[in-house]
Amino acid sequence: MKAIVETDLHLPGQVSKYTGKVRDVYTLEGDYLVMVATDRISAFDVVLPEGIPYKGQVLNQIASKFLDLTEDIIPNWKIAEVDPMVTIGHCCEPYKVEMVVRGYLAGHAWREYKAGKRTLCGVALPDGLRQNERLPQPIITPTTKAAEGHDEDISREEIIARGIVPADEYAELERYTLALFQRGTEIAAKRGLILVDTKYEFGRKDGRIMLMDEIHTPDSSRYFYAYGYEERLEKGEHQRQLSKEFVREWLMANGFQGQEGQKVPDMTPEVVAGITDRYIELYESITGEKFERTECADVRSRIDENIARFLKNMR
Repeated sequence: MKAIVETDLHLPGQVSKYTGKVRDVYTLEGDYLVMVATDRISAFDVVLPEGIPYKGQVLNQIASKFLDLTEDIIPNWKIAEVDPMVTIGHCCEPYKVEMVVRGYLAGHAWREYKAGKRTLCGVALPDGLRQNERLPQPIITPTTKAAEGHDEDISREEIIARGIVPADEYAELERYTLALFQRGTEIAAKRGLILVDTKYEFGRKDGRIMLMDEIHTPDSSRYFYAYGYEERLEKGEHQRQLSKEFVREWLMANGFQGQEGQKVPDMTPEVVAGITDRYIELYESITGEKFERTECADVRSRIDENIARFLKNMR
């Protein structure tokens, strides 16, 4: 199937459209959102030139499943998954931070630690940790939520001091973040996986804090295979992982880290197909279900029809 890298919907009651790195988000009258998970892929806060077939379906369906599996912890924005690539939900006023939570020293945190930093987002880390080692307890390392460009690390103290989130509400965000991470960790363990780190986005609607956007997808999370983890750690070997980190590693190996003047390496059909396979592998591993490729000659028409049908029934 050809990748869907952009949409141009014209929906009844449409107020606005926001194009994110991966998702196209349509706001409708009545404070509803139509969120389309496209096949765009980003790394180092840069949207890469080639889309990844089925990636949008993977992201949308994993997020939809985990929103259902965590709604007893916190209410969320989802009303319904109306298409393999589309979820409709409530429009919330977003908090201007992303709550990143880490159970292991990997990815960005490891790169900062390896460079000599022993404090990350105001959280002190002990000396002597190894790459991919489990942390004494999960830590929260929030980032600012940039409309454009790079998100930036920020500490709890800075968030409160700058008035980005009130202290009492931020304490609630921390509590929800750790509870969601614990649930995700438990679900992953049942599938033979380790939830290494992830991020959550929250907002407010009608005076309540709600979970927004995606949850526990390969774009927002990093997973290791549990089998062989300890052996690889002791040998200092790379962990077998399911996340977008393999895309970042491929880019870095080819001289790209999102810096000015750097050029994205050529994404050949073989590279693109390999990324599709990895996303499907994660879907099947984390859900325990076979991924059903929704073959369709005209995906855009299918999306239009499914959204229109649902909106008509909502009235």
